[in-house]
Amino acid sequence: MRQEREIIEIDGSILEGGGQILRTSLALSALTGRPIRIYNIRAKRSNPGLQAQHLTGVRAVAELCNAKVEGAYKGSMELIFIPGKIRSGKFRFDIGTAGSISLVIQAILPVLVFAPDRVEVEITGGTDVRWSPPIDYVRYVMLPILSKLGVKAEVIVYRRGHYPRGGGHVKLIVEPVDHLNSIVDVERGEVKEIRGRSHCVKLPKHVSERQARAAEEYLRSRGYKVPINIELEYYPPDRDPHLGPGSGIVLWAITDRDEILGGDALGEKGKPAEEVGREAAEKLVEDLSTNMAFDRHMGDMLIPYIALAEGYSKIGVAKLTLHTITNVHIVEKILNVKFKVQGEQDKPGVIEVNGIGYRRRL
Repeated sequence: MRQEREIIEIDGSILEGGGQILRTSLALSALTGRPIRIYNIRAKRSNPGLQAQHLTGVRAVAELCNAKVEGAYKGSMELIFIPGKIRSGKFRFDIGTAGSISLVIQAILPVLVFAPDRVEVEITGGTDVRWSPPIDYVRYVMLPILSKLGVKAEVIVYRRGHYPRGGGHVKLIVEPVDHLNSIVDVERGEVKEIRGRSHCVKLPKHVSERQARAAEEYLRSRGYKVPINIELEYYPPDRDPHLGPGSGIVLWAITDRDEILGGDALGEKGKPAEEVGREAAEKLVEDLSTNMAFDRHMGDMLIPYIALAEGYSKIGVAKLTLHTITNVHIVEKILNVKFKVQGEQDKPGVIEVNGIGYRRRL
């Protein structure tokens, strides 16, 4: 029986010491059937323990794999998770706050990729909030990149949600696969175009326009002569369904080898729209300047997938973030794989691994 397997002990305070450890551990526990105990959860955060967004992630993964869970309450510093059999169907999860929908997706997507059949998950919460990937990054950078490994998923955004009111509503649709492909991509090709999406809700149209204009001006000032197309998203006051207010911009560069690198920034009260646009462009230019194939955020997101994939993977990342290094550590511990990481923290790096060739279990 799966429940009889030895529990893997995971210290939630190691390295990055945040929610990344929880999300990766839950997903891999569900896939492998290996029970886990996570202690010192988010011990390095100012509000340690499980918060609303993390609890939603725990409950979502638990429901998706019929898990037995102990310690799933707000503020809990310890969690025992005993997974059962992964299932498919339609699910709905409400974070209840402006907690990040993107981070809940990060926890459940690896599980859904290997579900018995198609899965549809509706999630309410925050789509564009601090310390997490904007939902447009998930839609236009993360999922297209993961599709190269074989992931078949899409995100539909019905309504955006910003801090503090939330109210965002998205649907994640995943078609399962039998296995994932490996990927070898270290240095990027030439940038052939830059796209983007600049949005604002419960705010005047010019906010989205100014964000986009500032981003393009910065990119042009750094010598990018390629086509730049930043789509504007705004709503007339009488047809704006959001709780808002809020704004943000996501940019992504596409190379002649179909690589995608992203940069993003979020609007805040008192932060000029021009600063938001420029910040996103600066991040993108900084990562492009390394000539690596993946941006700083995609590096840590790819780690579980290339470990689960069939065969040898080698990726170049613009920055070896602490999140990336943490994910490597957790994946090694649960999947018994060994990564080779070349480079220093917060510098460009190269990551290699021989994937375990995980296969869907029906």
